[in-house]
Amino acid sequence: MKKLLILIVSLAVFLHFYPQPELKSWVIERKNAIETAFSDATDTQIKLKADKIFTDLASELEQFGPSEVKYLKTITASRQQVVSFYEQYCKKNRPSPKLHAQNQAKICRTIDKYQSLL
Repeated sequence: MKKLLILIVSLAVFLHFYPQPELKSWVIERKNAIETAFSDATDTQIKLKADKIFTDLASELEQFGPSEVKYLKTITASRQQVVSFYEQYCKKNRPSPKLHAQNQAKICRTIDKYQSLL
């Protein structure tokens, strides 16, 4: 037991004074994976369902073209895509090549309502 303790202490001292980049990156990856797992397991925040934006815009879909409706469905397929669209086009006020400017403004206003839940 004493030899095992000496081995652990000597290994810790060696790694402290002579860090190994591969070991350090592996430890950081493991730490991030564990933090993500714990965060996912203990997450109690209310989240926005991605299709809520599509259902809110359902009454205005006759003003959208068929390709725009299809693109809106792809945007609202997952929360990550909604967040990506919001950050890329709504926050930066950049025009989307697949949407008319008025329709994009409607989508951005709808996402703004639920922005705190993203």
